[in-house]
Amino acid sequence: MVKVKMKNYLKRKITDKAMRALTIFCALIVLVPLISIFVYVISKGIASINIDFFTQLPKPAGEPGGGMANAIIGSLILTGMASLWAIPAGVLGGLYLSEFSTKKLGILIRFSADVLSGVPSIVIGIFAYSLLVRPLKSFSALSGAFALGVIMIPTIMRTTEESARMVPHDLREASLALGINRFKTTIRIILSTAMPGIITGIMLSVARIFGETAPLLFTAFGNRFWHQGVTQPIAALPLQIFVYAISPFDDWQRQAWAGALVLIGLTFVISLTSRIVTRQKYK
Repeated sequence: MVKVKMKNYLKRKITDKAMRALTIFCALIVLVPLISIFVYVISKGIASINIDFFTQLPKPAGEPGGGMANAIIGSLILTGMASLWAIPAGVLGGLYLSEFSTKKLGILIRFSADVLSGVPSIVIGIFAYSLLVRPLKSFSALSGAFALGVIMIPTIMRTTEESARMVPHDLREASLALGINRFKTTIRIILSTAMPGIITGIMLSVARIFGETAPLLFTAFGNRFWHQGVTQPIAALPLQIFVYAISPFDDWQRQAWAGALVLIGLTFVISLTSRIVTRQKYK
């Protein structure tokens, strides 16, 4: 009997150690490509990072120097314009799913949001091209922001819904018991309590669209000069990287690596900022 118990104990101990080793190995598998990308992009792009890169317009092919200032500013403008309509739509949609929707309609909207989040971004770009670019007869920042906003909405909506559902029902009941109506309870109690999760979802969606290239090929199209209005083509960092990376010129290819490094750095800063802000404010 003692031998059997000892044998089972050793078996459980070996299994535990094997599973721990397997989970550590799987975690390393996730880290290896991420760290490899960081190291490779830094090694290729750091040499071309200088003040001119952030302050100058692109130079013609074969002429050394220049930068991607117009593309960096263009990406910020596009992200800001997309956020202006996608964040309210996503947050209010998520609150509706959590607090007001009927069962059948909620299932339909959730399914639609999940499908939309899985649609390839290039398809969304073609959709925006048909809806805005062709009728307006021009590529523009407006159509680019629309395409990016469509990509943002499902992430924000589902994150908002999940965050609102995690708010304890006692808070809702206490608010309603004090005579506060359902709408004010949702806005003042549910929304404020779920805000850390909502902000995280918003920042994740912003980080995603900041690196999107495919939808901008059909909408914003790119521009070698400064921003000239929302109805005109606009430069964007992913577009500039794409054009430079496939060019036969060494200077442009080096700047493409530098642009990729800046893009990764900005995405990292956005993700880190969201965690710091939510942790300090709502801890």
